[in-house]
Amino acid sequence: MKTCKKSVLALSIQASLLAAAMGLSPALLAQESDKDQAAEETKLERIMVTAQKRVQSTQEVPISIATLSGEKFDALFAGGEDIQALSGKIPGLYAESSNGRAAPRFYIRGLGNTDFDLAASQPVSVIMDDVVMENVILKSFPLFDVAQAEVIRGPQGTLFGRNTTAGIVKFTSVKPTQDFEAYTKATVGSFGTINVEGAAGGGLTDELSARISLMNQNRDDFVDNGFTGEKDFTGGHDEKAGRLQFLYDTDSFSALFNVHGRKLDGTSSLFRANVLTAGSNKLNENYDRDTVYYDDGDGNYQKYDNFGTSLTFEFDLKDMTLTMISALEKADGKGKGDIDGGYRIDVDFDNVPEQMGPGFIPFGAVTEDQLNDLKQVTQEIRLASDTNEALEWQVGAFYFDSSFGVTSVDGYFGATTVYHGNKSWAVFGQTTYNLSDRWDITGGIRYTYDEKTFWVGQQNVNGFALVTGDASIQIYDPIKVDDGKVSWELSSNYRLTDSTSLFGRIASGFRAQSIQGRDVAFEKAPSVADSETITSFEVGAKADLLDDSLRLNGALFYYTIDDIQLSAIGGQTQGNQLINADKGVGYGFEVDTEWRATKSLVLGGGFSYNNTELKDRNLLVAPCGSGMCTPTNPSNGSGLVFIDGNPFPQAPETILTVNARYDIPVSTGEIYFYGDVARQGKTNLFLYESKEYHTNGNFEAGLRIGYLNFENDYEVALFGRNITDEDNLKGAIDFNNLTGFVNEPRIIGIEFKKSFF
Repeated sequence: MKTCKKSVLALSIQASLLAAAMGLSPALLAQESDKDQAAEETKLERIMVTAQKRVQSTQEVPISIATLSGEKFDALFAGGEDIQALSGKIPGLYAESSNGRAAPRFYIRGLGNTDFDLAASQPVSVIMDDVVMENVILKSFPLFDVAQAEVIRGPQGTLFGRNTTAGIVKFTSVKPTQDFEAYTKATVGSFGTINVEGAAGGGLTDELSARISLMNQNRDDFVDNGFTGEKDFTGGHDEKAGRLQFLYDTDSFSALFNVHGRKLDGTSSLFRANVLTAGSNKLNENYDRDTVYYDDGDGNYQKYDNFGTSLTFEFDLKDMTLTMISALEKADGKGKGDIDGGYRIDVDFDNVPEQMGPGFIPFGAVTEDQLNDLKQVTQEIRLASDTNEALEWQVGAFYFDSSFGVTSVDGYFGATTVYHGNKSWAVFGQTTYNLSDRWDITGGIRYTYDEKTFWVGQQNVNGFALVTGDASIQIYDPIKVDDGKVSWELSSNYRLTDSTSLFGRIASGFRAQSIQGRDVAFEKAPSVADSETITSFEVGAKADLLDDSLRLNGALFYYTIDDIQLSAIGGQTQGNQLINADKGVGYGFEVDTEWRATKSLVLGGGFSYNNTELKDRNLLVAPCGSGMCTPTNPSNGSGLVFIDGNPFPQAPETILTVNARYDIPVSTGEIYFYGDVARQGKTNLFLYESKEYHTNGNFEAGLRIGYLNFENDYEVALFGRNITDEDNLKGAIDFNNLTGFVNEPRIIGIEFKKSFF
């Protein structure tokens, strides 16, 4: 603020001198200067992104992309929310999980994967500080001291090669600088929520700088166990995370070292038995947000540890830049859940329960999953042009190596451990040619080779033996699958004016074969899904209008996926099998907008429409077990239903998000009001359709009222997340009873932040 005033003062003096020289009225020129200042204060900031591994303005990138940063980003996570808080806050982006905070599942333009297993493959890549986070536990690393989040829609198989048929969610942490900068933030809220966050950084020498970032989030258990009578039985979490960065930077070389870790002691999703009534998708009288009825599951706990480190070298060569990124990620932990969501007590073991509820519980189900010794190694090397020539280019190579074990502990079959290995490498290149100052064309190509291995139990001469809890032995030979594909893209951006551009893009993507071994724990064979390939078409426009006070970006898209990978979960077979449908089709549009209506009022938001459809006349899946729900798809007469024509599971047809900020200047700073609203349209929860397992109109709103003191650099704010305390069904389990799980409760709190410069 002080710098801005000084700049205006200097301009006023210069204007007065010029006026005197020209014989004009200084007062008249002062009025013109005031108009210029007012116009400048209503302009939107230019947003820079790295969606193409180059620093570019969002308005110059021929891709549908949305960003979130600063106050908007912080507001979403004020109550200690996990990464799923991004769901529905950006058009086209959705997230959910049946594993609590530990394993999010992302969907972009309706495309994702509903598989809940710790080995699940997902078509949305999560990238943190230029490192791909492949396993679902790695994807859940908490967000703090984040500079910006980017959601890059559509397949990104040219520059990013890890399962990016749907798109990318990319996070960039605040980096060290030579200037000293620090902040501390503390939050107190509902349910004993106490969050503390802080960071500090600055120059250590003329060429070396550092930054440390820390976070601690706590929430008390607040959900009672109605079966045992225990108060404050579950629902809380204690999560700690930290990041330390060192940046060595000279005129021709830089090295960034990043080490980070996380420890989570929390709660898995809380499953609630029979909260739906046959024939209806509305929560019924069995639902009580503050109460569960568990006879097992140990409170649905989850405990996970993460550790990671990366080293990025950047060399400035003659007209080129060489970048090398080496990274290591590790994780392990476990979680447990009362899957039936209720209680069933059979004292005499005669299958006649003495106690049961809420509602009818056909059988008890409890599962514990353990992630064992996850290790992920990645290496990327990239050479890019660094000139002002019309031709820009970059070439590179990528290597990925991951291994881990998953142990499933079930109350009947005992413990079973399966092991997964994945190696992949790729070479890629992309070039942009500027045909003129207004028109450029980009082409890219990438070859990716992917190899996955799978084995069970202990090795013997005949293969690999699985010993289950009932002492039976089954032999499963190791599985090895591999595939290699070429991905490509062709895009163009044409600037109609200095502030308006049109773009078009054709792109392909590839997701290699997947292996799912969870059913081995239930004495069934593992399953393998063939590779899927996607071809995507999109056209769009990006414009900064009304003297750069209104930003309006939009895109139309259409894509087809051959051999789309699907997870057939639950149902009468009580399984988790990978299958392929012949084809999946999606089309729709997104609109992102922001308008600085006045100096004090900013309005923003967006809307997305996604129509998805499975196309396979012969594909059958098992619907809900025990005849408890009401499938609406045609049956084959043998307990299975056809799903041809169904929407993709967990693919919201529409997402609407709106936000607004209004500030009132006061002598030492400003008082501001910020609110955001998100509404999710019709969403089918499973591969099959039924009267029960779908949602429509899920809604959440947030509000923040704060005071910013510019003189002493502090902020205090009262906030609320899910302020209307909506009870939104997020997912269900369909093999035992009408079990469901819901969104986070209303959180009201106060936050204080102090910055230091």
